[in-house]
Amino acid sequence: MIAQELFLLLLLLGLFAGILSGIPAMLAIAGAPLVTAVIASLFGVFDLAFLKFFPARVWGIMSNSLLMAVPLFVLMGVLLERARLAENMLTVLARMMGGSARGMGLSVLLFSAMIAAATGIIGATIVMLVLVSLKPLLEAGVPPRRASGLICASGTLGQIIPPSIILVLLGDQIGNTYLEAQQQAGNFAPLPVSVADLFAGALIPGLILVALYALYLTVVMRPARQAAKPPSQPRVHPREVIFTFLPPMLLILSVLGSILAGVATATEAAGLGAVGALLMAAFATTENRSVRTLLAAAGLAAFALVALRAAGIGRTATDSAAGLFAIVAVALIAIGTLAAALKLWRSGLLQPSLSETMKISGMVFGIVIAASLLALVFRGFGGDRLVMELMRSLPGDQMGALLVIMLVVFLLGFILEAVEIIYIVVPLMGPAILGTDISPVWFGVLLAMNLQTSFLTPPFGFALFYFRSVAPRSITTGDIYRGVAPFVVLQLAALATLVAIPELATWLPSLIFG
Repeated sequence: MIAQELFLLLLLLGLFAGILSGIPAMLAIAGAPLVTAVIASLFGVFDLAFLKFFPARVWGIMSNSLLMAVPLFVLMGVLLERARLAENMLTVLARMMGGSARGMGLSVLLFSAMIAAATGIIGATIVMLVLVSLKPLLEAGVPPRRASGLICASGTLGQIIPPSIILVLLGDQIGNTYLEAQQQAGNFAPLPVSVADLFAGALIPGLILVALYALYLTVVMRPARQAAKPPSQPRVHPREVIFTFLPPMLLILSVLGSILAGVATATEAAGLGAVGALLMAAFATTENRSVRTLLAAAGLAAFALVALRAAGIGRTATDSAAGLFAIVAVALIAIGTLAAALKLWRSGLLQPSLSETMKISGMVFGIVIAASLLALVFRGFGGDRLVMELMRSLPGDQMGALLVIMLVVFLLGFILEAVEIIYIVVPLMGPAILGTDISPVWFGVLLAMNLQTSFLTPPFGFALFYFRSVAPRSITTGDIYRGVAPFVVLQLAALATLVAIPELATWLPSLIFG
């Protein structure tokens, strides 16, 4: 038993050493357990027969229809960013809010909260915010330190506000781990946990976090003494507001509403989002009125189909009018989608969008597969039993174990990425919590909010890296670190509020899904 524990320690040390060495995370997460298992087998501590289950695990991952939502949501975000739709939204919103420091700060925050529901790609969002909003923020008198923190923190809201890629991955892992943990605890008919549950559960906490950010900005946003008076903003015409914000809002309502209304799975809604983003990107990049009319009609048809389905119209065979409308709408959507794809292909926008989607999705699935090998070897060493015994010995019973996991996730956020933490912590430490009567939805939303801090905590916070890569050299790394510190504190305050009031995460899923 002592030998197994020593090799478990060697496994964890090798894992973190590999990740911190700078090699691709996928290789570190898969290589450390494999090397440890082979060495341990030479001493008779590990049975390599455990590894024969790995191909079946890989097959299960790649045939998981839920994970198909990941590349679709990624494509949705990439298209919106490359077509400069999000940039136009921020420009119009800043003009509406005025050119003051407080107005610009709240504009960036409000825009980020809206775009978070359309894209969960941290890098693209932060780079776009730096290029579009950093100069206006500084000109409005916002100190560089505060502007840096605002952009970094606002750019990570897509991780907690649904639909979020992080919530999709958490839903997959928590759903599987919860089912297995409950069965081991003697409950052979547990209620399943879906991504829709986590989407509904994260909605209120995400809005609370945005409210905390807004309150902080309202209190502290003051122009710098040396700042010049901001230039007067041109008047925004109502027509410009409608055409700028209505399409993205309809897309968000269609995607998130179809999931919460129970008319589409997360994967189906992600497909709808990708089609909607394709139509919007083509609409924004063409001047041909006939093509724009076709694309707008296709988008409205898709929204109408979702709305009718959510209202219960067309679910019976007697709804012949609704059925005829559905046939016409589907044909219109198909034609519009083909026209949009052709337009974007000819303009050269679709190819780099697909390439970027493949890169991001490949990174995610590589980590998922590598983490599956890690979990298999960890169990082969008896690590799952060791973690269960350790958690049961902690003071405070279930709550003590939960707080320890939250602390571990927060500390790992300083050195690991959110996806890596999900596929390391949930399979290894999750059963100790998910085998109890603690709500898995509450646990999942707590993890999601905790994981968001991993993008802001130095030295390896990815939001900080992305900001540093495009920010001017006049803004120092120290400015960036000091700027994000208050927002990390606000995230921890929101996390503590959620720990104290679990109903913030469980009330809405119970109301919607019963």
